[in-house]
Amino acid sequence: MAEAGKGAAIQFFRGVNEPVVADIRLTRSRDGRTGQATFVFEQPQALAPETLGAIAGMWMVDEEGSLVTREVNGKFINGKPSALEATYTWKTLEDFERFMRFAERYAASNGLGYSQNQNSDQTDAASTSDD
Repeated sequence: MAEAGKGAAIQFFRGVNEPVVADIRLTRSRDGRTGQATFVFEQPQALAPETLGAIAGMWMVDEEGSLVTREVNGKFINGKPSALEATYTWKTLEDFERFMRFAERYAASNGLGYSQNQNSDQTDAASTSDD
């Protein structure tokens, strides 16, 4: 679990941090109150053959607690798991601000940067580390 003051982590199994860093895409309504974040994990550890158990959600854990989404879908190629896609939706400005605090901590913990698409209300998080 992410320790207090030690950044942020994503978990598909409670207490087990996912080491694969997500590609994150944000979409917001024009008034900014509602929106969603889509996380894509390519070849996540949660899909490894030695992993036991069903994925019941995605937990975003940081020093403030955790946010959770149950919208998690697997992507398969030739019958083999290849990726996980999770969607977190917010419906209030307070929920968005809380999500952004998590996102900033997650980015800092994983060497991510972000860019805003100038022609839309969409923001992409992109890895800047050499994985």
